[in-house]
Formats: sequence, C-alpha cells, structure tokens
Amino acid sequence: MLNFQRPCKTIIKLCVVLSVLFVFSHVTAQAQAAITPVSYTAALPNAPLPAQASQSKPVPAPDSSPAPAIASISGTVLDTTGSVLEGVSVTLLTPTGISLQTVPSGTDGQFTFSGLSPAVYQIQVSAPGMRTYTSSPVNLKPGEFHFLPPIKIAVAMHSINVTVIGSKQVLSVQQVKIAEQQRIAGVIPNFYTTYDWNAPPMLVKQKFQLGFRSVLDPVSFLAVAGVAGTEQYFNVFPEYGGGITGYGKRYGAAFATHFTADILSSAVYPSIFHQDPRYFYKGKGNFGSRALYAISSAFIARGDNGHLEPNYSAILGNFSAAAISNLYYPAAERGGSLVLFNGLADTGADAALNLIREFVLKGLTSRATKNLNGEPGN
Repeated sequence: MLNFQRPCKTIIKLCVVLSVLFVFSHVTAQAQAAITPVSYTAALPNAPLPAQASQSKPVPAPDSSPAPAIASISGTVLDTTGSVLEGVSVTLLTPTGISLQTVPSGTDGQFTFSGLSPAVYQIQVSAPGMRTYTSSPVNLKPGEFHFLPPIKIAVAMHSINVTVIGSKQVLSVQQVKIAEQQRIAGVIPNFYTTYDWNAPPMLVKQKFQLGFRSVLDPVSFLAVAGVAGTEQYFNVFPEYGGGITGYGKRYGAAFATHFTADILSSAVYPSIFHQDPRYFYKGKGNFGSRALYAISSAFIARGDNGHLEPNYSAILGNFSAAAISNLYYPAAERGGSLVLFNGLADTGADAALNLIREFVLKGLTSRATKNLNGEPGN
C-alpha cells in the first residue's frame, strides 16, 4: 500500500512541477514580447512612424558659401605745385552723387575709405578757395585695395580777393617822394604829374610840402630869372627902369607872382576845397580824346573823394595871385585889367602845360612810373 502510494505522489508532484514550469515559461515569453522594441526596416515604407519620431524637426544644413571680401580706396591730395594738402575734405559718393562718407586728408595728404563692399564709387575732393575735384567712377572688386592716382586741385581763381590796406599817411608820403624824383631830362621838375591813375589823394601836409618844394627848387629860381630877363629885354613894366635895379624889381615881381600862384593853387585852395592839385596822365584813347581831357583838366579837377569837380583851386589860385600882384606891380599896370589878364593867362598856360604833360613829358621824365599807363579801360 505504501509502495503504491509513494510512486503516485511522486508522479503527481512531477506533473504539478511540470505544469508550473510550463505556465511560468509561457508567462515569461509573453512578458518579453511586450517589452521588446519594434524595429522598422526599409522594406516597410508605409509603416507608421513612432509619435516621437514624427514630431522631430529636421536640422538645416550649414551654408557653405563664402562671405563677400572687404575692399578699400586710398589716395593722396596735392596742390598744383606737388605739395601735400592736409585737412582737405574727401567724400565717398555713389554714381548718383549720394554722399556715403567724408574724411579729412592726413598730414601726408593721404586718405583711405576701408571696409567697403564691392560696388561703383566716386571720390570728391573740396577745400575753401580751391576747385572741387570729382574722380571718374571706380568699379571696386571684392577684396581690392584700389589706389587712385595723385589728386591735384588748383586754386579757384574767381574766389581770390586781394585787398591792400595801408595808412593814408604812409601812402601820401610815398606819393610825394615819387613826385619829387620826377624831372624832365633829369633837371626840370615835373612834380605835379602822376602816372598812376589810381594814386591815393594827398593829405594837407603833403600838399604844402610839395608846393614849397616846387617853388623853392633851384630850377624855379632860374626860370624866374629867365622871365625877368625877358621882361628887361623887351622893357616890360618900364616904370621899373633899367640896369640891375630894374632887373631886380622885375625879378622880385615875377618870383612873387610865381610863389603866390603856386602855393595858392597847389596847396592852400586844394586843402580848402579838398581837391588834388596834380595832373593825372590819361595815356590812352585817340588824340582828340586825350587833348580834350588835357585842356579840360585846367577847369575840372579830381576831388580827394575821387569825383570830378570844377577846378576851384587852380582858377582861384591864378586870379588870386593876379589880384595880389597889384601890391607890387607899377601903379600904371594895376587894376582889374591886370588881374583879368594875368588870371586868364595863367589858366591858359595851365591848359597848354597839360597838353605837354599828356603828349610829351612822360618819355622825357626820369623816375616816372613806367609800368603804369594812366586811365584803365580805354
């Protein structure tokens, strides 16, 4: 009985163990199937993608094209003599004239526009008082370092204004010094002719200085001696008599008339009426216009303000000297007729002297200002 039961229990236990093992192996196989990841192959193109894979975004490929190369334009600014110009404005322009950048030229005259993109540019150079320079278009290539030929700019002639400013005192003194050196054939004074049409007016001091210089010149004494000798020879003013006494009286009267006429017409009245006592050489135009100008200058004077006026100085000077001569000429020669005759004679002599000044004396006068040609524009 016992022997029979023991094998049965063993068989039953074996069956139970086998059953348990079978169940365990089946459960384990299902569990492994549940956790094994699904693989996708190229043979299944229509297979659905996992949710995580379908939601990921593609990464763009990096751009392998090269960046544009940076270029520059350089140059040097000079003047027409080849000297460098510092601080001149140099402007970078587009072909349509739009200003992109402005730089000053350096101490060596150089300028540079760097970091430029390839394009077409122009260079413009300008400076106060100088002509503006604009270059031809420059087609700048990638990475190019473009050097312009030397840029030379010239002075703008129309913008040049030269003004000479000097003291009236200094200019007037210089005019008197020039006049005192003017002598016909190096001997006879030609003090009251100016060959500078734009000569500045004389000051009162210089009018008197030149007046006394003229009447006290040695040649003036000789000229008066000649006049007195001629009067002596033709027995003019017979009341004076003959001999050395008569000659002395004639000489004294002639010198007094010469002195008063010159001082009054060249210094006193010109100072009172603010007129210039000099003759302004015309030197241009035809003979008729120059002759008319010379004769009219005995009656028309230039004022210190540059305007033309009646020549009060010369006319009043001549007639005043004639009137004063009544004090020393013989009684038989005095009166209104003497004043009228001498005044008109002296005025006519001024007109005749002006004709000689205009047509003869310039070529004979030493120290005359040869580079000046009288009135401009005729």
